[in-house]
Amino acid sequence: MTDVKLLKQYFHLHFIVVLLGFTAILGAIITIDAIPLVWLRMFFAAIGLFVYLKLKGIKAWLPLKEQLHLYLIGLLVALHWITFFHAIKVSNVSVTLGVFASTTLFTSFLEPVLQKRKILWLEVLIGLVIIFGIYLIFQYEMEYVEGILFSLLSAFLNGLFVVLNRNISRRWNPALISYYEMIGGFAGITVFLLIAGTMSFHLSGMTSMDLVWILVLSFLCTSYAFAAIVEIMKELTAYSVVLAVNLEPVYGIFLAFLFFGETERMSGGFYLGTVIILISVFIYPYLKRKFSFKKF
Repeated sequence: MTDVKLLKQYFHLHFIVVLLGFTAILGAIITIDAIPLVWLRMFFAAIGLFVYLKLKGIKAWLPLKEQLHLYLIGLLVALHWITFFHAIKVSNVSVTLGVFASTTLFTSFLEPVLQKRKILWLEVLIGLVIIFGIYLIFQYEMEYVEGILFSLLSAFLNGLFVVLNRNISRRWNPALISYYEMIGGFAGITVFLLIAGTMSFHLSGMTSMDLVWILVLSFLCTSYAFAAIVEIMKELTAYSVVLAVNLEPVYGIFLAFLFFGETERMSGGFYLGTVIILISVFIYPYLKRKFSFKKF
């Protein structure tokens, strides 16, 4: 690959990460509750991914056993997004993204358990540092306790989703996997809304602008972003992609300042805690590659 083409790929990658960060902004702008918001997001995202698969000539079919597996993971994705958007609505974008960066903490402990491997000393050390960063955020932003707790739950669910997806992603196209997961999440929320009898109630307050932003969230920030990362990973290393994606909270918090101004201004303790978490997130893959650490 030429230097110019490589540079274009990196710019494209960071544009996608900005889109991922923009999902938090949309979560704050869209007025409907988190559950119907995620329900509509997954519906339209599934349509967008189906179109992508057709354009690429990829058959949108998997064995029934694999489908059921992905539908269940899709429910996890739905719960992850619901808790994420709820955290934004009860606190703000900065708090949610700052705490959500702790996904690395949960992944580092869930992976050894679910993949049946030993825990690395590095993961323990990084985990302790991230816990300290979360503690600082709690200490200085007590008014946002509900948002912090829901963001932590969202980070845990995201870590669980990533680990469960890891094995199956080696067997099938990632866009195809995402397509079935969107269907599973959409179907699960539909059943919940039907049983609860609250579907019409949840959608009654939706405005025309809500629908416009949901379409942007679904097609641009979900279908396009997911599919584009699949294409980029054919050219760039997984390590480069992971490092870039770790910038999502940074871009998101910066965008929150641009869109919401003073309402996103936090205490010095919050920013210290967030910086500690982000440094840990960035240094973890570097140290993991560079050194060999003993296991328990």
